[in-house]
Amino acid sequence: MTTDVVVRCADCAYAAAFDSLRAARTALDDHERETGHSVEWNIGRLSGGVERAGADAGVCGREGCANPDSPLLDHGGSDDA
Repeated sequence: MTTDVVVRCADCAYAAAFDSLRAARTALDDHERETGHSVEWNIGRLSGGVERAGADAGVCGREGCANPDSPLLDHGGSDDA
């Protein structure tokens, strides 16, 4: 599954769809810098692995949303400072 990101400008007719977050973010930044407009973006879907990582990390922002058993989370086992 590919990423599906739509970028739309509320101040003009600019609209574009991208298959990667990087391409969408670059286009958004370029348009805002060149025009001074405020651009919105919508992430329609992400690859399954990215969605799982986000869900495991609790990126929804709600307390208790993270998966405490996820191997993707840092459970304090690293000695790196």
